Amino acid sequence: MKTTRKGVIGGSYKPLSEESVHKVHDTAMHVIDDVGFQVNSKTALELFQKAGARVDREKRLVHLPCEKVLELIDAAPSEVRLCGQEEKHDIILGGSRVYAGTGGTALYIYEPDTDRKRPATLEDIRRLSRLVDRLENIHLLMLSTYPNELPVEQVDVNRFFAGLDNSTKHVMGGVYTAEGVKQVIRMAEIVAGSAEALRERPLISMIACSMSPLKLDAQYGDLVVDIAQSGIPLVCPAEPLCGATSPVTLAGNLVIQTVDSLMGVMLSQIVNPGTPVIFGSVATSTDLANLSYLAGSVEMGLINAAGAQMAQFYKLPFYATGGMTDSKMLDAQSGYESAISALLCALAGSNFIHDAAGLMEFAMSVCYEKLVTDNEILGMIMRAVEGIRVDDETLAYDLIKEVGPGGNFVTAKHTRRFMRSEHYLPTLSDRDSRKDWENKGSKATWQKAREIARQLIAENDYSLPETVRRQILAEIKGIVD
Repeated sequence: MKTTRKGVIGGSYKPLSEESVHKVHDTAMHVIDDVGFQVNSKTALELFQKAGARVDREKRLVHLPCEKVLELIDAAPSEVRLCGQEEKHDIILGGSRVYAGTGGTALYIYEPDTDRKRPATLEDIRRLSRLVDRLENIHLLMLSTYPNELPVEQVDVNRFFAGLDNSTKHVMGGVYTAEGVKQVIRMAEIVAGSAEALRERPLISMIACSMSPLKLDAQYGDLVVDIAQSGIPLVCPAEPLCGATSPVTLAGNLVIQTVDSLMGVMLSQIVNPGTPVIFGSVATSTDLANLSYLAGSVEMGLINAAGAQMAQFYKLPFYATGGMTDSKMLDAQSGYESAISALLCALAGSNFIHDAAGLMEFAMSVCYEKLVTDNEILGMIMRAVEGIRVDDETLAYDLIKEVGPGGNFVTAKHTRRFMRSEHYLPTLSDRDSRKDWENKGSKATWQKAREIARQLIAENDYSLPETVRRQILAEIKGIVD
């Protein structure tokens, strides 16, 4: 039996001093008040003005004083509960509790046996959902890929249906149309049993991004309003890039990320005070040779770890980004880049590390085998976050005294009691002797990961109850079954 770790308390790593946190906050407040941010949704612009913001309608700029910003932040809950169809998968984001999940939305699937990628399909979302459901260190399912064969009008309902119908974990995803948001919420109400039951136990959550720097897009501004009105948990991430859509310095990037995410947080609380909203970051660095996007840099880990400190300062749940790689194959680069950024986020107490499993090649591709590999990495990371328990039992003085010099602890009850909880037991890592490894086929890590992925997908035959499936397919148009 393996020990499953989730919701472990992080926060031991702090890239920002307390003084630096306050400086970032003060600068962000000056930006919101003096520089302002652009709001291209007419509905959102009117809501900000009614809430007391100074609005330049010609430039569509919104300005708010620090006092008003903090008032709106305080209206948001400090914890957000995300529920699975099975209660064992429920998670509570807030404080410095750490969880990890998948991310997206990637356009391709990378297949290491052929070293090629292909367009992702709806069937991939189904298979990925079944795989994530069985990986113990991936705590929620964020819909990872885009079904390239479908028109955009059918994407929202099909992605969320594939998730709900193939996994019992909480399902989070980006959304593309207002009608899609409406239909997905109705679908989740059917699964939950009623609208009231869904608000009590939210089985889904949605993402509506801001556009760096300092811009709320018309479509996504409208989607923030729609989602907030529904009461469904909402993530408001931003993706400033050092030297491109933010200053090149990490501190300057953090200021832009803070302002951009707070735009969505504030709007959600104007629409519906108390909306369960999650402060979010997809911030990263760029390739200094051409200022292109990077997903595997150590600076991405630093920025998102610092973002966790800002979220803790504002007492908001935090959606961080880590665990990706810019590598095009499952190689050493893929492993060390994924591990470093995810570890920094986790040690800093990021509540939900999204993109933490499966993504590669600048977040353009998902790999089944990498999901299994990242599950192993995340198990080790969660063990590191947990730290070392020091008390009379673990110090084991009485046992040391009993065994004495030259003895051993192999047969001690203390060893059997603590061996699994104290030590991470890998599923994928090879710890055999070379001879035993050769006798088992001399398999590379990705080959073992492929076998595990195929086995877990084949073994998972979960689907929604037939009466629920029939009702969804009858009421929600456009689902490809």
